[in-house]
Amino acid sequence: MAVSRKFVPKFPLAQIQAHPLAELCDKRLLQSIHTLYSNLPPATVQQVAVALSGGVDSAALALHMAVWANALNLPLHCFHVHHGLQDVADQWSQHVQTLAHHLGASIHIERVHVDLLSGTGIEAAARDARYLAFQALCQRVGVHHLFVAHHQDDQAETVLLRLLRGSGPTGLGAMAPVSQREGFTVLRPWLDMPRSLLLAVGEQLTQHLSWTPVQDGTNVNDDYTRGAVRERLKPHLNERWPGWQKILTRHAKLSRDTAQLLEEVAAEDLLRLDYRKRDHSFDLKAWRELSAARQAQVMRHWLALAGLKMPTEARLDDMMRQMRTLHALGFDRHMQVKHGEFYVICRQGRVILQQYA
Repeated sequence: MAVSRKFVPKFPLAQIQAHPLAELCDKRLLQSIHTLYSNLPPATVQQVAVALSGGVDSAALALHMAVWANALNLPLHCFHVHHGLQDVADQWSQHVQTLAHHLGASIHIERVHVDLLSGTGIEAAARDARYLAFQALCQRVGVHHLFVAHHQDDQAETVLLRLLRGSGPTGLGAMAPVSQREGFTVLRPWLDMPRSLLLAVGEQLTQHLSWTPVQDGTNVNDDYTRGAVRERLKPHLNERWPGWQKILTRHAKLSRDTAQLLEEVAAEDLLRLDYRKRDHSFDLKAWRELSAARQAQVMRHWLALAGLKMPTEARLDDMMRQMRTLHALGFDRHMQVKHGEFYVICRQGRVILQQYA
């Protein structure tokens, strides 16, 4: 039996070719943008934004977005976040304004304060501040779709980092092409595109517009986790396993598929446990009849429904151990396990969450 091929919409070639900067673009990169856009709900996109740091990746995306958006008559906004962490940050802000002017796009700059005492590390703190800035910019400008320039190399590095941190299937799924944030949607059209394509576009920008992408030294500084991967591990992987980025990117997609399947199974299991939405409870006895793996997956799904962070494996194992040793109806003693601002408790055979004062 023949296997049907997924329809891939073609971008409006004639309109794109008419753009004065179209010759600088890569057709594969344009097609990836249009394919992702075409899979969004119809008539939901009225204008778009692109995250523009000033580096080669985001500059290449801004260029392609400008040409593509113009062909579809979509207003384009460039969002630049001024972290204030480096002395050259002011110069970068001026530099991205120049590029936005070349592209005929509006530019919006948001200054942020990065909490270096948050305990999460400077990379995570800067990322959190950046996405809060994007949220504020989207709300202010009225944009609901933000394109970012994460590519295949970024995705492969993320998978590798999460593997080293012991992430499960959900974590190893790394970055999704479409993800929801508070108030806006993040779109990553180039997760399957190698960075070499973007670097070639960067050379075109320099040659034809006399605009050179900025160089952020922290990206290859091995004092930072991702910088260490790029400086220490990546050269060896490139030498020993050429094409490892493509393999890990495929692994990420398979992990996302697996995570989605596990989530669907957990949701069905929770309903079978007589889940009651009004008090967010489920039946202990029925839960104990599940396999250990499904018990754990239900617990993760149940906690996620309440908007709580996932417990460590050790804490989850301890929580489930106590649930397994309880009387089936929970009459003999009460379990009380602290998790975040809640206690996981058992009352009359029902597992519930109780917020503590």
